[in-house]
Amino acid sequence: MTPEQDHWLVRPASIRKLWAGFIVVLALTVLADLFVEHHPHFGIDGTFGFGAWYGFISCVAMVFFSKGLGLLLKRRDDYYE
Repeated sequence: MTPEQDHWLVRPASIRKLWAGFIVVLALTVLADLFVEHHPHFGIDGTFGFGAWYGFISCVAMVFFSKGLGLLLKRRDDYYE
């Protein structure tokens, strides 16, 4: 495949634009938290950007858990042979 035929999602310029667009959308989503009235049940869930940082920490925890689970459950390449 020649560079002229490359899909638009693999072009470096398109990738940079997508990253910039995603960052802007995520930042606007967190900033929208300023205009929402919170009704916290536990105190900490009323802090600014709680959903964003809680979601990020949860995602990181799931990745580490899955890596550990993979180490526990993995088998040799020739396990079924």
